[in-house]
Amino acid sequence: MKSMNRNIYSLIILCLLGVISICSCTALDEAPDNRTEIDNPEKVSKLLTSGYPVAVPAVICELSGDNLVDNNVVVPATHNDAYAKFHEQAYKWEDIDNYSTGEDDSPYVVWEAYYQGIAVANHAIQAMRQMSADPAHDRNLSHSWGEAHLLRAYLHFVLVNVFAEAYKDETLSANDVGIPYVSEVENTVNVDYGDPKFRKSVAEVYRLIEQDILEGVDLIDDSKYQVPAYHFNRNAANALAARYYLYKRDYEKVVKYATEALGNNPAASLRKWATMSSNTINTLLNDFNDETAACNYLIQATYSLFDRMLSACRFAINSGSKSENVDATKDILYEGGGPNWSSRLKAFDGKIYRWAAGSEYGSWLFRVYEYFEYDDKIAGIGWVHILYQPFTAEETLLCRAEAEIYLGQTDKAMTDLEFWTASHMVDEPLTQAGINKKYKGTAESNIYVSDLHPKDMSPEWKYDALSDEAKRMIDCVLHFRRIETMFEGLRWFDIKRYGITVHHAYRDPKEDEIHHDYLYWNDPRRVLQIPKNVIDAGYPSNNRSQKLSSNEDGMKSKPVLDEGNLGNND
Repeated sequence: MKSMNRNIYSLIILCLLGVISICSCTALDEAPDNRTEIDNPEKVSKLLTSGYPVAVPAVICELSGDNLVDNNVVVPATHNDAYAKFHEQAYKWEDIDNYSTGEDDSPYVVWEAYYQGIAVANHAIQAMRQMSADPAHDRNLSHSWGEAHLLRAYLHFVLVNVFAEAYKDETLSANDVGIPYVSEVENTVNVDYGDPKFRKSVAEVYRLIEQDILEGVDLIDDSKYQVPAYHFNRNAANALAARYYLYKRDYEKVVKYATEALGNNPAASLRKWATMSSNTINTLLNDFNDETAACNYLIQATYSLFDRMLSACRFAINSGSKSENVDATKDILYEGGGPNWSSRLKAFDGKIYRWAAGSEYGSWLFRVYEYFEYDDKIAGIGWVHILYQPFTAEETLLCRAEAEIYLGQTDKAMTDLEFWTASHMVDEPLTQAGINKKYKGTAESNIYVSDLHPKDMSPEWKYDALSDEAKRMIDCVLHFRRIETMFEGLRWFDIKRYGITVHHAYRDPKEDEIHHDYLYWNDPRRVLQIPKNVIDAGYPSNNRSQKLSSNEDGMKSKPVLDEGNLGNND
């Protein structure tokens, strides 16, 4: 099986644009100005299509977070290898040392793909400046001007949340090292990205992201797109703004932009789980990834191998281990009930799969299953595709609910949370009493409650000012978002911004000893190290210290529907 090779895309962009890639920092084979002329609005629009990256940080974020467990710990006598070496390193919160291989889903590939997308946005912006003295108010260019700025904002937003500290506040984040914010076209060989003009603080990066969002959010015209779901359409643009302001804790703006996306009747735009066909896993995928579905604000086509990582049966959503104090993430995510439903969430009935190796190796929701495009059917080789939804109506609704709680609008937040449960086929009404009962107690005694440290993250955080009932509602929002975004990596960003403690227990394939490690709110390993080739090119490494004290041919076992509590689980 051929893995997705991002280098192909590097060559395409280098040849088309003459871009100096920040991820590789290498010289061009031809002169920087030997590139295709981008000299009209149609070419700009086509160029921007190539700026959406074919990589996502979902795998490294999920492995770093608390959704997946090590089957070598929870399944007796199991000694599975990871699908790729860096999967095990990510789970142990170690520096990942195989950047040079360009393996799909690795930090190297994420860094490269996202900065290539940024380079595309910068070339589009430069071209539009050459075409018009005021592109933002030029009726032929304003839409693309908005898309380019939103794309640039989004890609930097992902990078800073992966490769830097979470945003804390203006004062503290001014002292946290961020990432390069690249807003100009580079036509110079061997750029020194260690130069202070590139090395921004987290606070500076956030300010520049906000500038780009505000520059573009009101310019988007969905009629300009043939398939809006694959671009920053108006809903996706407003959802990006809502998430950005949530991370900055500017709650009134969260509500403003989320409401722009959701409209007056949020229920109408939420996913229709009740009408999704479960005849086959492929029909489920097609329904879930429907580009016309109102809930899918933005769809991102990737070459992720997430499904193949799960097929290795090393890391999975599983039942946990009481003897090793490992939480049952299967219960947290889809089997253990919620504040107004018991047992499995009804929306997931008939949609949860396990590998034929056995249910003891965990299970997974159909959505991460892959599409396969053959280059040669006889040889059985080709390309793996997984579609992700970086922005959806459901996640945007949960952003708004969280903001409403901090604004003291708990009645509105309750309404939004009930919209979410109803869309997932929950018939019982959501009540404060139900929330209090489900999320009572502490993280030590309740797997549905996270160990939060917002005050440690920032003295400006107003979490302590919330009532006990409002705090339980925050627990509810975090639980719902954890369910909603499993396999996407967004739980990792909640872990970082709330200072959530994470416990990993792991056992290497060739040993019997089980190791336990904890990632606390101030652990420097919460920041992923930037790729080694970038460091080798002169960019300073992160201040990230280590804590003191398979399947070679790519073939997978057969997925089997896991009926769970419907009575057919073997």
